[in-house]
Amino acid sequence: MAQKQGRASRSALRGVEGDIALDATIRAAAPWQRRRTGRLAIRLEAADFRYRVRERRLGNLLVFVVDASGSMGARGRMAAAKGAVLSLLLDAYQKRDKVTMVGFRRRSAEVLLPVTGSVELAGRLLTTMATGGRTPLAAGLVRGYEQVRNYLVREPDGRPIVIIITDGRANVALGTGRPVEEMTRIATAMAGDRRVRYLVIDTEDTGVVSFGLAAKLAAALEGQYFRIRDISARALVDIVREQQ
Repeated sequence: MAQKQGRASRSALRGVEGDIALDATIRAAAPWQRRRTGRLAIRLEAADFRYRVRERRLGNLLVFVVDASGSMGARGRMAAAKGAVLSLLLDAYQKRDKVTMVGFRRRSAEVLLPVTGSVELAGRLLTTMATGGRTPLAAGLVRGYEQVRNYLVREPDGRPIVIIITDGRANVALGTGRPVEEMTRIATAMAGDRRVRYLVIDTEDTGVVSFGLAAKLAAALEGQYFRIRDISARALVDIVREQQ
């Protein structure tokens, strides 16, 4: 039954047994009816049968990995991040994409929303997301990739896009190493999975002191990098669409 999913786009001589394109089969048999004997109005032979060729829509998954640490609460960073994500959620709703959301703060990361088609629920969770504590960025990366990996097991043809919203200032490690070095090592490993695309939205303020860690993260992921102050919500939606 699963092989019959998708929209029938054309017919062919071979296909899934039982998934017969009746109209194409009759057209193939029509020219030969005068030569065929029998009481049936239309006599079909094995060579006449045509089968439906179905196109299955590739599943799109947006994985939001959102920094909810204390630094995100400063100078309206989280407000700007929420505005960008809400625009992407609205676009996902219109295209019936699936979404999942991971938040990281203090010392760990958690799945705030498992993979779902309910972007309304994602929006509600986002608007109530609290900020505070340190930045366990490596934990956020690992938890986000776990969501991607589990999804691809179920949907091998899926097209996941991971959208990481952070200032990149990792200061909590999963192990005993330095947080930024650990973040870079994990991101480089994640980049090896070519089925996944990454976008990093940098929320760091561009001032006298700028660390550029989110840009370093994007480079390790081999993903696209944008500063949230330089990109409109509409432009971000267009960028994500180009990836799909």
